[in-house]
Amino acid sequence: MTLLAEHLTYDAVGDTGPFRVLDRVNLALDAGELVDVTGPSGSGKTTLLRALARLLPEVSGTLVFAGARAEEVEPSEWRRHVTLLPQTAVMRAGTVRDNLLLPWQFKVRAEERAPGDSRLRAALDEVGLLDIALDRDSARLSVGQGARIALLRVMLASPDVLLLDEPDANLDDASAAQVLAMTERFVAEGGAAVRVRHVRSDELAARRYRLEGGRLAEVV
Repeated sequence: MTLLAEHLTYDAVGDTGPFRVLDRVNLALDAGELVDVTGPSGSGKTTLLRALARLLPEVSGTLVFAGARAEEVEPSEWRRHVTLLPQTAVMRAGTVRDNLLLPWQFKVRAEERAPGDSRLRAALDEVGLLDIALDRDSARLSVGQGARIALLRVMLASPDVLLLDEPDANLDDASAAQVLAMTERFVAEGGAAVRVRHVRSDELAARRYRLEGGRLAEVV
């Protein structure tokens, strides 16, 4: 089992007081497997991804990655292996190259060698960004280009688990197809993924779940 979550529980505070967002949620994920999570707007789908990435310290329950319990792994090291891609692509000021190399600016990867320009160029070409120069200002990227580069940046860092928050939201069909192909390749190469979905549907998911009222249930 690559990633295991048991009895994840999380309470938030709203205008009328505290309410339960995650109510003893269980989820198991194997290598080479992608699962989809759907649910109404505001049902806690993004909260679930943040909990799996250990970005919500207040969450109770059990998290295990590759046999190691969360409390045995530093949060930064955990997120090196279990990586969240937010719905809105975050582009830092600078060039496309700067953005693709961002993971290697953090201490957790200080001992790793960053990919060179030839690898970055090949990676861009593989996802249909043949006309995007490494020196291009990131501010000049379209929404679709930025989404692909953000996903590519994560994949270049070789995580074991991807947590994808509506990765094709607000994308045109061509960009969405490229994001799907990238995700499919990641899973085919042994990666595991949890993907929050909204509108588009495809056959990539091994299982589908619905999150509503704090409870996660498999959709048969």
